[in-house]
Amino acid sequence: MSGLRVRPAAAAALAVAAALLALMMAPGPAAAAWKLTKKGTVVSYDRRSVMVDGRRELFFSGSIHYPRSPPDMWPDLLAKAKEGGLNVVESYVFWNIHEPEKGVYDFEGRYDMVKFFKLIQEHDMYAVVRIGPFVQAEWNHGGLPYWLREVPDIVFRTNNEPFKQHMEKFVKLIVNKLKDANLFASQGGPIVLAQIENEYQHLEAAFKEEGTKYINWAARMALSTNTGVPWIMCKQTKAPGEVIPTCNGRNCGDTWPGPINKTQPLLWTENWTAQYRVFGDPPSQRSAEDIAFAVARFFSVGGTMTNYYMYHGGTNFGRTAAAFVMPKYYDEAPLDEFGLYKEPKWGHLRDLHQALKLCKKALLWGKASTQPLGKQFEARVFEIPEQNVCVAFLSNHNTKDDATLTFRGQPYFVARHSISILADCKTVVFSTQHVNSQHNQRTFHFADQTTKNNVWEMFDEEKIPKYKQAKIRRRNAGELYNLTKDKTDYLWYTSSFKLEADDMPLRRDIRPVLEVNSHGHSSVAFVNKAFIGCGHGTKMNKAFILQKPMDLKQGVNHVAVLATTMGMMDSGAYLEHREAGIDRVQIQGLNAGTLDLTNNGWGHIVGLVGEQKEIYTEKGMGSVTWKPAVNDKPLTWYKRHFDMPSGDDPLVLDLTPMGKGMMFVNGQGIGRYWISYKHALGRPSQQLYHVPRSFLREKDNVLVIFEEEGGRPDAIMILTVKRDNICTFISEKNPAHIRSWQRKDSQITAKGGGDLKPRATLSCPPKKVIQQVVFASYGNPEGICGNYTVGSCHTPRAKEVAEKACLGQRTCTLPVSADAYGGDLNCPGTTATLAVQAKCSKRTLRASWSSWLMNWPETSMAGNR
Repeated sequence: MSGLRVRPAAAAALAVAAALLALMMAPGPAAAAWKLTKKGTVVSYDRRSVMVDGRRELFFSGSIHYPRSPPDMWPDLLAKAKEGGLNVVESYVFWNIHEPEKGVYDFEGRYDMVKFFKLIQEHDMYAVVRIGPFVQAEWNHGGLPYWLREVPDIVFRTNNEPFKQHMEKFVKLIVNKLKDANLFASQGGPIVLAQIENEYQHLEAAFKEEGTKYINWAARMALSTNTGVPWIMCKQTKAPGEVIPTCNGRNCGDTWPGPINKTQPLLWTENWTAQYRVFGDPPSQRSAEDIAFAVARFFSVGGTMTNYYMYHGGTNFGRTAAAFVMPKYYDEAPLDEFGLYKEPKWGHLRDLHQALKLCKKALLWGKASTQPLGKQFEARVFEIPEQNVCVAFLSNHNTKDDATLTFRGQPYFVARHSISILADCKTVVFSTQHVNSQHNQRTFHFADQTTKNNVWEMFDEEKIPKYKQAKIRRRNAGELYNLTKDKTDYLWYTSSFKLEADDMPLRRDIRPVLEVNSHGHSSVAFVNKAFIGCGHGTKMNKAFILQKPMDLKQGVNHVAVLATTMGMMDSGAYLEHREAGIDRVQIQGLNAGTLDLTNNGWGHIVGLVGEQKEIYTEKGMGSVTWKPAVNDKPLTWYKRHFDMPSGDDPLVLDLTPMGKGMMFVNGQGIGRYWISYKHALGRPSQQLYHVPRSFLREKDNVLVIFEEEGGRPDAIMILTVKRDNICTFISEKNPAHIRSWQRKDSQITAKGGGDLKPRATLSCPPKKVIQQVVFASYGNPEGICGNYTVGSCHTPRAKEVAEKACLGQRTCTLPVSADAYGGDLNCPGTTATLAVQAKCSKRTLRASWSSWLMNWPETSMAGNR
């Protein structure tokens, strides 16, 4: 089939009937749904789901953005996503990286969009492409290139002809590039949905009639590209025409009734797995249990696609992050910043996907009904009575109290704020609140390369400029974005003023104060070449006032302020008018009163000497003279050489001793760092920074850091990161903790048969085995992974049993029963719980990190034990 037609249900009755017949005759819902080997695929939809060649489908999707991870990580990320039960991968397309200059394009390396979507196809997965081209995504300028600001008479994202002209040109460029690679499903490719615009509804209200005209135009323009797949708009209740509106948020099963057009399915494009974080934020967490509850709820009300935002967040390399957003992005996702399994989140969602796949036939073809079971309790049922197919979702919406619910004459324990899934309306195959998957703990390990050849050199930017050196001169301070054009974070503002003897303070113990009002985001101030201090705004309030005492002299004085942006804003109406940089400048405390320098005449110098000479690259670093490093100097470039640590564990830099700045490895921008800005708990929001191994070579790597405020580069540590501490924590009394299930015809049975007693499984990462059982107890243990303690009903035999079953194995399964460990179910206070912690390592690896091991137990997820 060479073409693809988007067909609503009324126009696809024959296809639906054929799909129903095929589904009834299918060997089972766990069978592979679709191999991407067809010449062309018809993607249509009805109220129940998006359909592939007329066949309804359940979609479990995860966001993985190609620019946020190096290409060598893509295959592993996709394989782990598929292993986690996903059959779809979603990514934005980022206009400002693909067209950084008007008419100049870049689709290489991390920006190789076509390669990424082809890899998705090689993993036999579907794809969703979110073209936007405004994407927000906590990405610089929301993905819009800076040069758009300089288009005459432009207003972003409204019924503005200049913006629409450039937007349409880029959208069609991307669509044609994807078509040329045969990546749409109509061509046999993986892409089954495409998105135009992004979370526009609140802007439509701001722009009023012009906003409505724009969004209608955007829909018509997208449809005119003839991709052969449906188009979607997220957070756009009244999506125009055939475009499908979708939900973004944490609880779309409760907050969103679905499209007004009843022929369109309920799709969830952003299920936030945590919260993106900005500098100044404390840790952000969302438990595996809460995410699972939200997904089960969404499917119980008729949803058939959820997309985890993010499934792997990755890293905002270089200057790609939006204002104040940290380099690590959604590190609490099922796959963390380094691409490692984040347990139990990854495993608990995998188990949920497996459970929902057992319910596929009923969910997609069954008649839906709701049965109240009491206040805050209900059963949602999908049933095909004539085929003995049924699934029930038993929901407890009470956040404080567990309950025992009676459904069809049988009692079921349903924990607080949870949903139990009965895949045959009888057998509990999954509880959102009870985690059966293993837990793990992330540890960071000291690398010998930290101290080996730890010799630093520096290049000083301390030639603080004066007004007469600036080529750009204005009466007052110029706006930062307009001058830097998003080529640098830095802009110097310089001015000079003369003081007479009677201007100076009469008392020597009184020092004048420099007050600099700024639109944001941070600044470093010098007076007469002396560093006097720094200041900054916040994500919520970017404007700030820097007030620092200083020493002045009779005669001519020079003030210089290095203003810094932490990225451009990523959302909101009139984005093209957002500003940064300094505004009003005054000197207070003079004998003559306050001296206002706002209109004193200001010189502007864009960027740093080190940036202009590109001294962070091997080619550029020879253009300046480096000298032995001195600690705690502001505005200083530091560099050192280091070899790559052995092994293949991800690499991180611990920048705890630094202040604020930028870093580069072998010329690659790692991102902005900001250690001096502490959150409310008194710690930096991020102190560990990912350096992908693909950025490195075996020997003689070059680390270059630009430090704005002053720090101790010789104390920076090179570390590797592992998730080799694995744990299980399962109660014999929990009816949801039962082995994996399978469907045979209409019957639900445990895989492998046998009794239905709970089992605990421990599994190491690939190529590693269980080297040590660190802790094991049956009875009433307490704590979290990495910090378990025995209780009053502890059984010493637990460790012996665990070691016999697990040592030397990559995966082992342990019984959860008092009989297996000699436990006493009558012991006062027992919870009949098994807790085990084991350590993984490579088979041939001996303990080589005995010199020094640094452990930062990862902050526990809410609900983790």
